[in-house]
Amino acid sequence: MFSRAWGFVSHDMAIDLGTANTLVYVPGRGIVLDEPSVVAVTTRRDGEREVIAVGHEAKTMLGRTPSKIETIQPLRDGVIADFNAAEEMIKHFIRRVSRRGMFTGPRIMICVPASATPVERRAVHEAGLSAGARRVYLIEEPVAAAIGAGLPISEARGSMIVDIGGGTTDIAVLSMGSVLYSRSVRSAGNAFDEAIVNYVRFKYNLLIGATSAETIKKESGCAVAKSNGERVPIHIKGRDLQRGFPSEITLEPHDIAEALTLPIQQIVGGIRHALADVPPELTADVCDSGIWLTGGGALLERLDVRLTHETGVKFRIAEDPLRCVVRGTGKALEQLDTMAGFLIKP
Repeated sequence: MFSRAWGFVSHDMAIDLGTANTLVYVPGRGIVLDEPSVVAVTTRRDGEREVIAVGHEAKTMLGRTPSKIETIQPLRDGVIADFNAAEEMIKHFIRRVSRRGMFTGPRIMICVPASATPVERRAVHEAGLSAGARRVYLIEEPVAAAIGAGLPISEARGSMIVDIGGGTTDIAVLSMGSVLYSRSVRSAGNAFDEAIVNYVRFKYNLLIGATSAETIKKESGCAVAKSNGERVPIHIKGRDLQRGFPSEITLEPHDIAEALTLPIQQIVGGIRHALADVPPELTADVCDSGIWLTGGGALLERLDVRLTHETGVKFRIAEDPLRCVVRGTGKALEQLDTMAGFLIKP
């Protein structure tokens, strides 16, 4: 009852500032925003950049804008690549989410990759303050994902989570309310898209864009090629690199699984390093309970099967993996007193 009332009078918010998408959680209201992390700007005559679109509207402009309009993805590999664009994007989302009549800036909790450097963390912290927050807290993405997935991170038992986002795959082992191991692998959803683009280019001599590759991944992507005919071929269009004309090819299910081999192997390498670096007791706990998959990459069909085969450890997909991180960030914001040990300093 109290939390509901607190959520009504407060516009504090938790932000999953992702490479591909930004999600916002408001205590008492839940997830209130899910938009692509894209900003469209135009340059005025005085040389200043002016934001003309953010989120879904800006994403529809990717690859389709005239020279005077630039579409920017402010984050790369989970960290800020364009500070001004990131600041404007956060400011825009804060305005959209905040209730009218609120005159003080909100408290904001933002998640960052486990491998983010102190400089990169400070950039996120400063972007939040510059966007109008009165206070900014930071939490590591795998920790937020574990909280959102409901793992028993406060028990004397090791829990391992692999969060596959847009720019990074974050791996963490937690026990007794502490992060015992964390690392990031810069291979995730965007790397899947890039691998599909490269595969189609070199095998079929066809040039497709990242947006088309993302569609292929979502509609027909599979980590393991099926032999039972459940997956149907997908027809894609692009530019023939030899003739320069539009062309169309057919991708079979095994093509996509083959295309994704390298980025998946990079994730497997990070998981193997983690299992080798943690104490044997924790490894035993992880083998008993399995490894939990979260993030948008966990939605790739049969990825859990392939990772289980590659590592010998059972993988489990968390409920609603795409929103685990923002839900966990929101819970940490709601329970600041008990979650203080999980927060990181910028």
